[in-house]
Amino acid sequence: MKLTPLQKRAYHKQRNTQQLDLNLTALVDVFTILIFFLLSNSTEVEVLPASKAVTLPESNAEKSPKPTVVVLVSGTDIVVEGRRIAMVSDVMASPEDLIAPLQAELQLLSTRQVVSQDKQGEARAITIMGDKDIPYQLLRKVMVTCARANFSDVSFALRQKADA
Repeated sequence: MKLTPLQKRAYHKQRNTQQLDLNLTALVDVFTILIFFLLSNSTEVEVLPASKAVTLPESNAEKSPKPTVVVLVSGTDIVVEGRRIAMVSDVMASPEDLIAPLQAELQLLSTRQVVSQDKQGEARAITIMGDKDIPYQLLRKVMVTCARANFSDVSFALRQKADA
């Protein structure tokens, strides 16, 4: 059967107007499951603020960190929650064990923290991120100052050792 040019044009026009119906319900379901999976798995990892000035020691510890006040002690500075508090050279030159600016900052932070009535007398938690090459005397001064500011629950930030 031979088609006339008018019939050919009508056939092509009819063929081009037919559209496929896309069922987006399955695609939306897949994306919903993907978003739920990503959100549920993103809360498992606790990341402490990192600094290139601090090289953490390595450990085999499996316990994950809890959210606390972070004191970063590098070779040059002492930083609390991102604010530079004191210089290491000034702290090491001082004969006292107490670091006054650090104590003042920790006391200020402790007044901002919400503490329930039954836990008011308990010590507060703090995480010290100390460079692995800082002297013990400096670390001792930081720990004494934290204890005097009622931050006695001290944790040290470490790098997870790679399994060999």
